[in-house]
Amino acid sequence: MNLPLHIARRYLFAKKSHNAINIISAISVFGIALATMALVCVLSVFNGFTDVVTITFSTFDPELQITPAQGKVFNSQAENILKIKEFEEIEFVSESLEENALLRNGDRQEPILLKGVSPQFEHLAQIDSLIVDGSFVLREGDIDNGVIGGGLAMQLGARANFVDPVEIYVPKRNVRVNPANPAAAFDRSFAFVSGIFILNQAKYDDQVFIVSIDLARELLRYDEQTVSSLDIKVKGGADVSTLQDKIKSVLGSDFMVKDRFEQQEDLHRMVNMEKWVTFLILGLIMVIAVFNLVGSLTILIIEKDEDVRILKTMGASNKLVVNIFLFEGLLINFVGIIVGLVVGLLLCLAQQYFGILKLGSSPEAFFISAYPVSVQVMDILLIFVSVSLIGVLAVLYPINNLRKRL
Repeated sequence: MNLPLHIARRYLFAKKSHNAINIISAISVFGIALATMALVCVLSVFNGFTDVVTITFSTFDPELQITPAQGKVFNSQAENILKIKEFEEIEFVSESLEENALLRNGDRQEPILLKGVSPQFEHLAQIDSLIVDGSFVLREGDIDNGVIGGGLAMQLGARANFVDPVEIYVPKRNVRVNPANPAAAFDRSFAFVSGIFILNQAKYDDQVFIVSIDLARELLRYDEQTVSSLDIKVKGGADVSTLQDKIKSVLGSDFMVKDRFEQQEDLHRMVNMEKWVTFLILGLIMVIAVFNLVGSLTILIIEKDEDVRILKTMGASNKLVVNIFLFEGLLINFVGIIVGLVVGLLLCLAQQYFGILKLGSSPEAFFISAYPVSVQVMDILLIFVSVSLIGVLAVLYPINNLRKRL
């Protein structure tokens, strides 16, 4: 039997001679448990929002995207590009040509991102699942159509299958502007709105107008081989990371090959930054909560002064006495951690399956109705290690004072 641990356990769970010490010990455990529970819940909610963002963008962003390292466009029929298209891990490649433009409907106009896509894009982006009005049709015979974001359609007052087309204006490339006739500096074309999509992301819903890549090339005065990106659909079972490295080795430094996370790097960096800043803030709260542990242990040492004298009279060494109160402090700390982790995980499971905390009073107001939750093992381990370390450091202060007194 570990005698110091046995005595420490008795001190923690047995009734003290002064009820105030029981209360202080309980407050110490409760404070550590509450801060630990908060860390588990908050980090899990941030993970949930990250997963929601990833799932949302995965319906629109390709698994891999090739863009030029410098400039806007490149030749899709270059020798190294054609070599990549033959990789057996690739199911198909969709071509895309993007440029800033102006969209006009009647007396309303808005700056947009004109996105010209090849026919494969429909299967790459699962666009049909995002269409809320009309259908995804970019060309019918000689008639050009386009699919517009829901927010942009509202701003322009446009709807699917309107009789009148919208007007697309793009600056003429390599043309000197005549100040006396600025309208001559733009190329103009027309497209009927065939469908409206909603992704619940302002970056797309409020800015993007999707047309056929042939119309985009015609407006921008590019040849039929020019693209701004190649969007890759990976075959099922193929490893995206391995394929990404394989493509990079062929293309070299002239091109960037991005997976879905890298395509939305700014957004994911922002979410992760908020997550870890919140972790640091809660960590400071944890440090404050641990001060209760210092007070509880100090008072217990004072109360058990008579017990210490009896133990020393019976031959107990200074090390044994110190270890008793060291284990006492560690027990308070770890009981609080375990309780906090268990309660935090239970709350996360309840939120995940029952959606207890809602994002708003109206279910239609948000893309999701309740706060999303995703518990990650590494976060739990980080919380356990961090809180344990803070608790151990806090215990050392009263223990060192005791060691000096003995």
